[in-house]
Amino acid sequence: MLKTVLIIITALISFIMNAQEITGQWNGLLKVPNGQLRVVFHVNKAENGYNGTMDSPDQKVTGIPLGKVVFENSILKLEIPSAQISYEGTLNKDNIVVGKFTQGGQSLELDLSRETIQQQVYARPQEPQKPYPYYTEEVKFENKTDNVVLAGTLSLPKKEGNFPAVILITGSGRQNRDEELLGHKPFLVLADYLTKKGIAVLRFDDRGAGESTGDFSKASTIDFSKDVQAGVDYLKTRKEIDKKKIGLIGHSEGGLIAPIIAGNSKDVDFIVLLAGPGLRGDALLLLQTELIERQSGVSNEEIKKRQEILKGAYDLVLASSANDENFKKSVGTYFNSKFDENQAKAATHQITSNWWYTFIKMDPAVALAKVKCPVLALNGSKDLQVPAEVNLQVIEKTLAKAGNKKVTAKISPDLNHLFQECKTGSPDEYEKIEQTFSPITLEEISRWVLLQTK
Repeated sequence: MLKTVLIIITALISFIMNAQEITGQWNGLLKVPNGQLRVVFHVNKAENGYNGTMDSPDQKVTGIPLGKVVFENSILKLEIPSAQISYEGTLNKDNIVVGKFTQGGQSLELDLSRETIQQQVYARPQEPQKPYPYYTEEVKFENKTDNVVLAGTLSLPKKEGNFPAVILITGSGRQNRDEELLGHKPFLVLADYLTKKGIAVLRFDDRGAGESTGDFSKASTIDFSKDVQAGVDYLKTRKEIDKKKIGLIGHSEGGLIAPIIAGNSKDVDFIVLLAGPGLRGDALLLLQTELIERQSGVSNEEIKKRQEILKGAYDLVLASSANDENFKKSVGTYFNSKFDENQAKAATHQITSNWWYTFIKMDPAVALAKVKCPVLALNGSKDLQVPAEVNLQVIEKTLAKAGNKKVTAKISPDLNHLFQECKTGSPDEYEKIEQTFSPITLEEISRWVLLQTK
């Protein structure tokens, strides 16, 4: 009996010692908006505590020095101040650190373990495989105004012919020509479907993404619209394209860009808005934040608190002018009164960036009022990022007031922001859903486009 007790005690002591040993390699997988990123922390024992480094294998970055490594009472804290990165987690009885990774004021769940972690691969049954039953060509064209070269793919039903064409316009964030997001390639699926229906498709990498040149970080929605206009100009040079049948299909922010171009160009014959914004930027962002947080189970009290903080910041943007030298200082002072130093710095940097500043102030109604060509506006009923009913109401009302009677607007049941069939509409579902694009919506888009190009 005594021997048995000693074995149990020895095993318990061994478990406790192993559980509390933090040195060595710790592996985790971050679920980020554009997919998954493996993260590796190397923790070493030092004279006065610990030090270490971080690797990001999928970004081919290794050996980033950790500025701070603290392990006390089973709690691990890591910091890289220069990159505004921090991590805090608790080492549990299963020898897993359960915690959160924070960068630039945004936090993501990240658990660390000793085991090597690979990216989780989900089936994508709609993704077309080569060889395609149509002609594709890698192309480049230039936005001469901003000296940016855009790289993309032009798909044609056949190598020779004269075809109607569309340009696909990506949503917000740095996107490649497939609008690749969380393992999905919506624009690859959409381009494949349309080309098989006899429609030429041009899709291209955002400036600063993929093979396109330019600085994405300094660009705004207005800048991106110039890139798309350059695409329209390029299509007009191609003998395979019917120059009187060129349209735009914009998703999310792309649905804001399409009206900007269509309202100022006679070369655009129709536009399709996929979850295109109707509300002004500040109102849309507030509503989006509230709906996603509510779906995620955040308390009413926390939602209200965050709404007040964000509204205060957005109001500073709305009240400012582009040449206001004190604007950034005012925003910084405001956020310092709401957050800790790192969070305040990150939030200030974000909201005063060119894209955020422009988007918060931008009212889609201004561009929509100038659109005279046919418009198809689609939204998913479970879209939490661009809520369907309120945005479509504004779009329809604005176009009608401007005298545009060639408008079709529809709320598609049970679809999210990516036009996937879903349960809740939460962004957390995007990656886990195998479907990339609702087949019903694909058919609706192609049928409508073909009707406009008869």
